Amino acid sequence: MENIQSLIVGGAVRDELLGRVAGDRDWVVVGSTPEQLLDLGFVQIGRDFPVFLHPESKEEYALARTERKRGQGHTGFQVDASPIVTLEEDLLRRDLTINAIAKASDGALIDPYNGQADLRAKVLRHVSPAFAEDPLRVFRVARFAAMLTDFNVADETMALMRDMSTSGELNTLSAERVWQELSKALAVSNPGRFFQVLNDCDGLRDWMPELLETWPQTTNLGGSVAQCFAHLPLTEADFCSLAERLRVPNTVLQLALDRCQHLQVLVHFRQNSAALLYANLVALQVLHSQERLLAVLNLLSDPQQRQGLIAELAPIAENLRTVEMTPDEKVGLQGKAFGEALAAKRIAWLATQLLR
Repeated sequence: MENIQSLIVGGAVRDELLGRVAGDRDWVVVGSTPEQLLDLGFVQIGRDFPVFLHPESKEEYALARTERKRGQGHTGFQVDASPIVTLEEDLLRRDLTINAIAKASDGALIDPYNGQADLRAKVLRHVSPAFAEDPLRVFRVARFAAMLTDFNVADETMALMRDMSTSGELNTLSAERVWQELSKALAVSNPGRFFQVLNDCDGLRDWMPELLETWPQTTNLGGSVAQCFAHLPLTEADFCSLAERLRVPNTVLQLALDRCQHLQVLVHFRQNSAALLYANLVALQVLHSQERLLAVLNLLSDPQQRQGLIAELAPIAENLRTVEMTPDEKVGLQGKAFGEALAAKRIAWLATQLLR
């Protein structure tokens, strides 16, 4: 690639300057064509614009490009990735100044839009008015605010985000893209700021109205995306409506519903009846697997409480499966009658465990 200029750009440069652990590196290639990169062994993976995988490192290399708005949403752009597109033109189309810094092979930083100054000032600022052409950027800025917890959104950027939200442009986004941003935000250090920034720019109303009055203000308790989603301060009905709108994966929604329906019963299981405990354990399918039981107990933030309940309930759930009808007890019982008799025997066994 001696005749092709390639530079590291975006998040890897930003994180290096912040002293953070950098993730995957993205490269921008200036002055080249798809044919040249293919001849060098790159593999094209981009459909809407030319993005390639390096033949050895497998890192992503994108041709420098400009974008012109031609329709609604984050996909409504006409892309120009010709060899005459300059690095400055490519950086101009990016969302935030702190993401519009490039690093050359000799270590030199190219920063035409003062991203380093905004890094020092801890400001999230849009690069150009073209920011408003991509509604997904409202969610991206909120996510960056949740990730970079000591950064503030510039007043002019917040005003632009508010205009974008109230215009109805957010409705042009796909549910999958909004969920992708939400799931990423749930995994960062302070997901509460994601919702706070969206609330401040009226960005919750279209996609997450359930959180308008109750957006979470706590920091991340750790764990998977499903665990973080389940910790949102929502009712069972709110979880269902939000999940339907965002097309949340069923496994993620299930844990949230299990939290709403079963967690408090499990936490106070010795104060509840054996019949209620049995109904909840059956609903969690412990007669087949303890996976859902353990998943919902792992939502507890207090390690001592969590470990204590797992130590008590896991053996009970395991042994519950071994409680069966004797041959004599089965005589004359079939179908529903048999199931009810078996349930009664298991409830009676659970009652003895609650007395211990």
